[in-house]
Amino acid sequence: MSSHSKLESFLSSKTPEALGIVRIVSALIFIEHGTQKIFSFPAGKMGGVELFSIFGAAGLLEILGGLPLLVGLFTRPVAFVLAGQMAVAYWFFHAPSNFFPANNGGDAAILYCLLFLLFVFTGPGKFAIGKK
Repeated sequence: MSSHSKLESFLSSKTPEALGIVRIVSALIFIEHGTQKIFSFPAGKMGGVELFSIFGAAGLLEILGGLPLLVGLFTRPVAFVLAGQMAVAYWFFHAPSNFFPANNGGDAAILYCLLFLLFVFTGPGKFAIGKK
């Protein structure tokens, strides 16, 4: 077996661990977006939004969807809902202001949308309390 094949085999064997780490870290950062909207924590521009507003609903989804994603519970359906949230966020709030994601502030929404879609197809990876 060549060294390239050994490396490929080793890296492939670690895919569940890599997916789990990416899921956990992305969920933590996603939850932070929600706490920033709802609780102004960590300190941010938004904070204190009305819960019964579009930004309040987004903040609640980010917190309440991020938590099961963090622990790997119901990963596929939760990720599907959150991917949809990020698609709506991009097309309704970012895209209308400018065509380019780097200029309209929507690059994170696009990345989260695609990352969550990845979890829909791959599942939670390692370190999950739910079904694989």
